[in-house]
Amino acid sequence: MKLLLIEDEPALRNTLVEYLRQSGYVCEVAGSFEQAREKIKLYDYDCVVLDLTLPDGNGLDILRTLKADGSRSGVLIISARAALDDRLTGLDLGADDYLTKPFHLAELNSRLRAIIRRRQFQGHHHIAFRDLLVWPEQAEVFVREQPLTLTRKEYDLLLFLLANPNRVLTKEAIAEHLCGDAVDAADSFDFIYTHLKNLRKKLQEKGADNYIRTMYGVGYKLSME
Repeated sequence: MKLLLIEDEPALRNTLVEYLRQSGYVCEVAGSFEQAREKIKLYDYDCVVLDLTLPDGNGLDILRTLKADGSRSGVLIISARAALDDRLTGLDLGADDYLTKPFHLAELNSRLRAIIRRRQFQGHHHIAFRDLLVWPEQAEVFVREQPLTLTRKEYDLLLFLLANPNRVLTKEAIAEHLCGDAVDAADSFDFIYTHLKNLRKKLQEKGADNYIRTMYGVGYKLSME
C-alpha cells in the first residue's frame, strides 16, 4: 500500500518512515504544507498520515483539499492536539481516524490497516476473488487453497489490482503505486510488464483463471467475468 506521511518534525518523520517501509508500505514524505499540497495534487495514495501543525500552514486545509478534489485516499490524523474540538473537526471534515501523539508504532500500523480494510476491502480481514484468497495482514495468498509464493512487488501489484476490480489501470498508475516518487527517475515502464508476466505465470501454474487482462494501448484490468 502507498502512503504519504506529512510530518514536519525530522526525528519523528525519519522514525515513522523507517518503520512504515519496514512494514511493507511504499511511503512518501512531505515535511511542509507546500510539499504536501504539491504531492496530493500530483499523486494518488491509499492513505495519508497527516500532522495538523505544519510550519507553513494548517494540516486541516490539506484534508479540505483532498475532500474537495474527490480523493479516494484514507486520512489518519496524527497530532499533539488532544482537545476534543480538534478531533471532532478533523473527523467532521472527513478524516478516517485521529491518533494523539505520542503513540506506539504498532498502534499506528494497526489503525492504518483498519482504514485500508474499510476503504478498499469492505472491512474484511481477507480478500476473496474468484479462486483467490488473500490475507493482507499476513501477506499470504492462496489459489484454490494452495499457497502462492510471490515477490514483494508481485504481491503489491496483486493487491492493487484486487483493490480496483474491473477498473483499467494504466502503466503509469501501476508504476507510481509500486515505486512512489522513484518512478519519476524510471527510463521506461518495462518493469511493470515483467512483474505482470511473472504474476500471471505463477497464478496460472496454480490453476487460476486468466483474469488479469491486457487493455492494449491503455493498461491492465482485473476482470470479474
